[in-house]
Amino acid sequence: MIETPSLVDQHCHGVLRTELGLGTFEAHLGRGEGPPAPGTTFFDTQTGFAVRRWCPPLLGLEAHCPPARYLARRRELGVLEAGRRLLRGSGITTYLVDTGLPGDLTGPGELASTGAAQAREIVRLELLAEQVADTSGTVDSFLANLAESVHGAAHGAVAFTSVAGVRAGEALACEPPGPGEVRGAAGRWLAGRQVGGELADPVLLRHLLWIAVASGLPLQLHTGAADPQCSFGDFARATAGLGTDLVLLHGYPHHRAAAHLAGVFPHVYADLGSALVRTGARATAVLAEILELAPFGKLLFSSGAQGLPELHVVGAQLFREALGRVLGTWVAEGAWSLTDAQRVAGLIAAGNARRVYGLD
Repeated sequence: MIETPSLVDQHCHGVLRTELGLGTFEAHLGRGEGPPAPGTTFFDTQTGFAVRRWCPPLLGLEAHCPPARYLARRRELGVLEAGRRLLRGSGITTYLVDTGLPGDLTGPGELASTGAAQAREIVRLELLAEQVADTSGTVDSFLANLAESVHGAAHGAVAFTSVAGVRAGEALACEPPGPGEVRGAAGRWLAGRQVGGELADPVLLRHLLWIAVASGLPLQLHTGAADPQCSFGDFARATAGLGTDLVLLHGYPHHRAAAHLAGVFPHVYADLGSALVRTGARATAVLAEILELAPFGKLLFSSGAQGLPELHVVGAQLFREALGRVLGTWVAEGAWSLTDAQRVAGLIAAGNARRVYGLD
């Protein structure tokens, strides 16, 4: 039996504070990909089946109960009590929370209290820049305040995270933009944006990434649907030796490419979250593929959850099940010793994250 008594969820978001109907709950199962097609449901996905497998028993129901019955029980308990039971039943002991999503989501402190766990903040760079732009009247003040805000955030956060590669692939260039280029881009963006406008300018995104690299904090990079080996390889090469670790998020279905980069570059790590949550009952096979390529000290557990406490549960349970089956098989076949399997499980579950983010 491979045990993972402590889980550090190295990338997640808060949970919704409001009661959810069937449609809203389903929308969050779909992970932001729009509503289900007419006549279909997101419960008929690997994630949906995993929710029905692992979450009902935590609320006093039998596994695999119908969605309507599960949601009725959820409403009967109330959002606070249901969230408390689910988060505490996940076995996650530390949450690293990306606070950059909109909506009425719990922050790190509230998530920690509800889940009887610890929590630390991960600061999203683009949101930070947008907030600075809302309160800066000139290009000079914007650029000065931006640098100061990133520097200040580095004192309280455990990491930065960025969606620059998803918004504009050019942002992942091999060197920072020049001062004149940055001033020009800032002037154009500030002149054309409304309050709350999203940052998508590739020059400013590039500038923001390199400010974060200079801070020395770990930098989480959302890969989106792109092959990370093509999109992030040059940036990884350019940042090697600078003292900042890069963590590639949401690599699935390019999880093998992300694992390869983690094996090639000493400062690159691969997140397991979306690869396992999206594949559900196939998570064991996907995890085995990742373990073929990446050194075991370069892989990090996460749930990648947002909105639903159920997704924290599913992320944790699928990870435990997949890891136990893969490593347990290798032990049973004599390829690994039980002692080594248990040690590696502890690294991926929590030890690697504690080292990378300085949690100890």
